[in-house]
Amino acid sequence: MDKGELMYRAKSAYAAGARRTGQALTKVGVIGDEAPDRDRRLRHWAYSLTRVHDSLAIAELDVPWWTYRAIDAVEAWLGGRPGPVRVFEYGSGASTLWLARRADEVHSVEHDRDFAELFAPHLAGHSQIDLRVVPPVEAEQPVVASAKEGCAGLDFAGYLAAIDGVDGDFDLVVVDGRARAECLRRAVPRLRPGGIVVFDNSHRARYRPAIAACGLVEQRLRGLTPTLPYPEQTSLLRSRP
Repeated sequence: MDKGELMYRAKSAYAAGARRTGQALTKVGVIGDEAPDRDRRLRHWAYSLTRVHDSLAIAELDVPWWTYRAIDAVEAWLGGRPGPVRVFEYGSGASTLWLARRADEVHSVEHDRDFAELFAPHLAGHSQIDLRVVPPVEAEQPVVASAKEGCAGLDFAGYLAAIDGVDGDFDLVVVDGRARAECLRRAVPRLRPGGIVVFDNSHRARYRPAIAACGLVEQRLRGLTPTLPYPEQTSLLRSRP
């Protein structure tokens, strides 16, 4: 059994276990049949365990897949940002809908065509969302590679360059897809003054050199994340004062 198969089985086992945990908590009355308010943090998180690895169900909870601390910080920041607020997002999903409810423009690029086709109908009622699907191409020597399992021999150069197809700069850029180090490097010059980058899973060793070199000030927001039974870390990267 190769590493990719082991990872797939581990994730499947985790998802099944998390759903069972959420269902058990519901059965004994720890959580209810409807989602609690997000400010009831532990109850909201426990409820989210019943939605693990289901982006549409997470979107119904009105949360992106970042740490709760990052969700709170970004929501407050967006609420105080003078409009119109423009967002670019590497990696679509629940965050796309969450951002569309709080920003004037959301330009999102997705590498997974099957996922995009599944999710697209749920974006149709939001005219402020521009979803672009740019799958990687097979290459012996990728120009832009991803260290993600299963991505060997795939070139994400077109995915990386999707930001170049949108005119103007952005208040917020989300880096939560493939080839994140390269995406961060491409995003920084496109930030408006005072803009921020949301970089998810920022504790991973392969991302740390790019974050350290990007020239932005990092705020690490570690803690609970919807659907995850372990702490995670999302970073906000801001321009230096």
